[in-house]
Amino acid sequence: MTPATVATPAPYQSYVYAYPHKTAYRKLTDRPRLSELWAGEPKDALSLYLHIPFCEVRCGFCNLFTRIGAPDGLTGAYLDALERQAGAVREALGEREPVRFATAAFGGGTPTFLTAAELTRLCDIAEHRMGADLRAVPLSVEASPATATADRLEVLAGRGATRLSLGVQSFDDTEARAAVRPQRRADVEAALGRVRDAGIPVLNIDLIYGIDGQTEHTWLRSLDAALAWRPEELYLYPLYIRPLTGLGRRAGTADPEWDEQRLRLYRAGRDHLLAHGYEQRSMRMFRRADAPAEGAEDYACQTDGMIGLGCGARSYTSALHYSFDYAVGMHEIRSIIDDYCARPAADFAHAEYGRRMTGDEARRRHLLQSLLQADGLAGDDYRARFGGRTPAGDFPAELERFAGRGWLEPGQDPVLRLSPEGLAHSDALGPELFSPAVRAAMAAYERK
Repeated sequence: MTPATVATPAPYQSYVYAYPHKTAYRKLTDRPRLSELWAGEPKDALSLYLHIPFCEVRCGFCNLFTRIGAPDGLTGAYLDALERQAGAVREALGEREPVRFATAAFGGGTPTFLTAAELTRLCDIAEHRMGADLRAVPLSVEASPATATADRLEVLAGRGATRLSLGVQSFDDTEARAAVRPQRRADVEAALGRVRDAGIPVLNIDLIYGIDGQTEHTWLRSLDAALAWRPEELYLYPLYIRPLTGLGRRAGTADPEWDEQRLRLYRAGRDHLLAHGYEQRSMRMFRRADAPAEGAEDYACQTDGMIGLGCGARSYTSALHYSFDYAVGMHEIRSIIDDYCARPAADFAHAEYGRRMTGDEARRRHLLQSLLQADGLAGDDYRARFGGRTPAGDFPAELERFAGRGWLEPGQDPVLRLSPEGLAHSDALGPELFSPAVRAAMAAYERK
């Protein structure tokens, strides 16, 4: 089959950062106890994620679970609830077998919205309540330029942070305003200087392409500004316009010219980074060739054995993915956060929203999260995980379509790997692996 045989869909369908997506979760009427969900699960290499749902400003493209600002006392009340949840979850994990965390991350929102003292408390919750040794495992933290202050960074570096991800998006002040990301380049540069001074081993810089008014010249200029700091990692994100966001008035409108612009900028950015000594690890992630290995790659937190704390966090067992209620609208988010903060410890011993995982969904998820990585999917690993089954046997139609579009490297055995064009179309490929049941649940979700 030649690449011309199968029509190529629009390249920007959906950024697949979790499968199944939270819009496929539903209220669990039986509210299963966490102690029962985790009873038979391996606990020797868990991932720990703590979610902080606060930002100083909400970017125009953002549909994450976060609120703007916090009234006096709210961040303290949130950390109180987080500590109650941590105690309930740690108790549910039990004492019969050792519990060990292999990776940790603080995300949001913006974790560095918290003060230095509050970040110290956050680390204490992870270490003393959950038992995670933050100095012995990779610890990634997300930050914004405005909140990456010296005192906060000192706390994180001292507690073992190995990676700091800074959401810059653009070094061009006009583009930043167009993305409803009000910031000045001078402030971004100052923040980057503070991160480097803090000595955190891995600096990641997030940049966005496809912003109104952005050209290939301004895009490459932003990349060069980032490269001047020799970041160990760079993430290049296509701009998405989603409902209920600041830029949401354009949501849902097909725009082939914008698709072409984003593809053109993606390729220019990819080639620029490859020429400057970076290796492509996924559609979005580029790592400096001489940078220290950080452990977890894109999507690695999708593996079973994920503990999420906070009202915007997900948790994964082999049988159930679960979380709290989900929203994008500000009023609904505030209500969910207030409810979370008011909960007694006993409430955190149950799963409330989620999606039960079938064997088919687990195989789809593993194929998806592996194939979207530059290293691809090892067939031996797939067979070992799923009782001798093969990707070609489980997903023949999907893989045939991908091969027909030129998205797969030819003659692959034993590794199934995307071609450069396949990586470029990751946001079209990923959604094609969603099951009919997940698609139906996502379509029926009522946005709020």
